[in-house]
Amino acid sequence: MTLAILCSGQGPQHPNMFALTGNAPEAADLFAHAAALLGGQDPREMIQTDTNAAVHQNRVGQILCTVQALAAAATLRAAWPRRLIIAGYSVGEVAAWGVAGLVEATVALDLVARRAEAMDAASAVGDGLLFIRGLSRNTVDALCKHHNAAVAIVNPGDAYILGGAGEALDALAADAKGMGAARIVRVAVNVASHTARLAAASVEFRKVLDETPIKRRPNMGVRLFSGIDGTSMLDIPAGLDKLAAQISHTVQWAACLEGCMEAGASGFLELGPGRALAEMAGSTYPRIPARGIEDFRSVNGARSWLAEFG
Repeated sequence: MTLAILCSGQGPQHPNMFALTGNAPEAADLFAHAAALLGGQDPREMIQTDTNAAVHQNRVGQILCTVQALAAAATLRAAWPRRLIIAGYSVGEVAAWGVAGLVEATVALDLVARRAEAMDAASAVGDGLLFIRGLSRNTVDALCKHHNAAVAIVNPGDAYILGGAGEALDALAADAKGMGAARIVRVAVNVASHTARLAAASVEFRKVLDETPIKRRPNMGVRLFSGIDGTSMLDIPAGLDKLAAQISHTVQWAACLEGCMEAGASGFLELGPGRALAEMAGSTYPRIPARGIEDFRSVNGARSWLAEFG
């Protein structure tokens, strides 16, 4: 059997996000490294004590979400089945490269810090993201054109993340409500990720990747998917180009999930924080089990579920 590992993006940070990983000895070095990147603040303490605004700052949020994915992978790696498919949502794609073994886990944390810094430098004050579900792609495209916004992420089931200036997103949301959109929510991210507004960040991050030690192939039995086209990553230099371009290009998450299914996924596990990706996978492919690590009350419970995949 083949398990699809889904690495979460930023936005769903919450006080209990490290409940299963925070005390895992396999993850201790990762939390220490993340603390160094956060100015000495332990992420496990930070998520409990800092204000909501602080943990959703772009750089902080990217580090928190990435350390969770990498900590979960380190904790569960001994229980992985022999065949894995790995895909990452937004910043989760950097974590996915770490989970796949293409970069060391601490290097992946360094990369997301540099990635966030490049994004912040390229971003305008007030930029952000908006979630819309229930309108056709043609309608969403027309709204984006009218309000100078862009489709940042394509999710399954006519669900989209849109990026742009804050005032433009507010006006777009009002129009979308009048058109009967089923759900409209501002995302807790303060940059217009995956839009052309961050083109300069893609260029800068590609330079960072050129300086980074990257392995020539993923771990044995692992297939890694690219976010911007949903295809299996077979060529490392081309994959690095896509990883950098993803900052300023639309993430085709629906295509990633479809690619996982075509590659033979028999189950999905989201590493967190949150379980939005597991819910998307489960609703799109209801015959395939889809769990989030936050579904389990203990690490042993998660390991027992993984044992079903052989």
